[in-house]
Amino acid sequence: MRKEDKAKQIEAIKNILAEYSCVYLTETTALNAEKTVDLRRAAFKNDVKLMVVKNTLLKKAMEQSDVDYSGLYDSLAGPTTLMLSNTGNAPAKLIKSFRKKKETLPALKAAYVEETAYVGADQLETLATIKSKNELIADVVALLQSPAKNVISALQSGGGKLHGILETLSNKEN
Repeated sequence: MRKEDKAKQIEAIKNILAEYSCVYLTETTALNAEKTVDLRRAAFKNDVKLMVVKNTLLKKAMEQSDVDYSGLYDSLAGPTTLMLSNTGNAPAKLIKSFRKKKETLPALKAAYVEETAYVGADQLETLATIKSKNELIADVVALLQSPAKNVISALQSGGGKLHGILETLSNKEN
């Protein structure tokens, strides 16, 4: 490959990395064509971009990026398939669901999620349980709404009791 072509590919990979906040490095080479197509379809359905890249080009693109991917560099050995997403746990859940079908692949090499590098296949369970930013915001909103709902509920039930007492008293006077 010519130097100009490599430079173009590095720039393209760098631009793609900039679009996504989560980067997973996986191993998928032993998958046959049918299973690879199944993985690509599942990735598409879950908004996960799947790319096979050369390690040297990926490393150079990562080095040129504004994000510090240095924790992933040691995992750039052997064939690498990138899984890119803006939801931190989506690729991990995809890998877990695909592996439930008695598959050993895709195997997780490393991941960069929420400014943290996770290295090794043993990190898959941790990554799958990470809550996304939207899920955390929803949890905080629910916690903030809970006391307000309790106050409103108490006021409404108190109003119902007061109404019942007033109605009983008005009927008693007649």
